Amino acid sequence: MTSPTIAFTKYHGLGNDFILIDNRRSNEPYLSPELAIKYCDRHFGIGADGVIFLLPDSGDTYRMRIFNSDGSEPEMCGNGIRCLAKFMQDLEILALDNSYSIQTNAGLMGIKLNADGQITVDMGEPRLLAQEIPTTLAESDQKVINLPLEVDGKVWNITTVSMGNPHCMTFVTDVDSIPLTELGVKFEQHLGFPQRTNVEFIEVVNSSYIKMRVWERGAGITLACGTGACASVVAGVLNGKCDRLCTVNLPGGNLKINWDISTNHVLMTGTADKVFTGIIQC
Repeated sequence: MTSPTIAFTKYHGLGNDFILIDNRRSNEPYLSPELAIKYCDRHFGIGADGVIFLLPDSGDTYRMRIFNSDGSEPEMCGNGIRCLAKFMQDLEILALDNSYSIQTNAGLMGIKLNADGQITVDMGEPRLLAQEIPTTLAESDQKVINLPLEVDGKVWNITTVSMGNPHCMTFVTDVDSIPLTELGVKFEQHLGFPQRTNVEFIEVVNSSYIKMRVWERGAGITLACGTGACASVVAGVLNGKCDRLCTVNLPGGNLKINWDISTNHVLMTGTADKVFTGIIQC
């Protein structure tokens, strides 16, 4: 008997790479979290930071689900959703005014495919209250802004923001000198974050340009994190360190972030690139 096969396409957003699967014929992902771990393996699998599924939703919207490389399921992925929009365009799914509406576990996201090849995602409003992150480092109705937190025997001043998923940011003078492999997991698994957290270390070059390195919950070190870039600009504004319109430099490239003062929404603009297509033999 011939084994079933699943077609996939690999994309990356600034080096944050994903296996994309057209899952429109089922409301449930074709792959289990265990198989996602297998195919994300960079030595024995395809290699990726996660697997993204394009699922049916209702009306003119589609649904995105993602399994991280460790099999966990995050609420949202900023680079991933840009890759999904590019995937939908390549699948010739028609979009009115080159815009898509995609339902995620963090809510409905609007995506615009720009004429210059860049993709803009309306990431919605940042959530700042401790209960929304979630974190136990402050009272549930309070914000965590520039709060001292001891990690690995050192006190770091942190700010927390949710962009549909939790982020913990700290500002440093030299982001390249941070031992991210050692520190990332300790921040991620700190008891103050009951659902774990993404971690961003930020160096402010000037008010409109910051450098960021990220440890992603469920994936570890990645070359870019879209939600993390958005959260970092929000944190920078809250701490008086950067402008609402700011370029975020990540190891994989730049994202332009705009925390719109009129709508309170965060807009993220960046690229998404197709790498290759293939077939998974299940």
